[in-house]
Amino acid sequence: QAQRLVVNAVLAVALGGAVGSVARFGLNTFAIRLLGTTFPWGILVVNVLGCLAMGIIAAVYLQKSNSQDSMSLFLMTGVLGGFTTFSAFALDALKLSQSGANGSAILYVLGSVVLSLVAVFVGFALVKAFA
Repeated sequence: QAQRLVVNAVLAVALGGAVGSVARFGLNTFAIRLLGTTFPWGILVVNVLGCLAMGIIAAVYLQKSNSQDSMSLFLMTGVLGGFTTFSAFALDALKLSQSGANGSAILYVLGSVVLSLVAVFVGFALVKAFA
């Protein structure tokens, strides 16, 4: 029984991830064709839509139950995780804020953005330095 639940969860996340990744690719490709490459409009739209969808799903679905079933794993972890991990980041910030931990929410948001930007620059510089 427990093993079957794990297999179902993994399949739900994997299938959802495939759907979300393909959707992100398609929307980004469409935006590039429509608007060009001078600004990352496609990914901006993906991130905003993903966060909107995460908020809607969280409000409608998770208000009913704190447990995760195959559908929530498919939609939230799979589809939206494949579409954009920014939506998961935004939901974590929302949960911190709603629990009254506003200081932690602000620290999480600022830390995530700043440290992620620093990390991408450092990773890029390391490869350039040793390549």
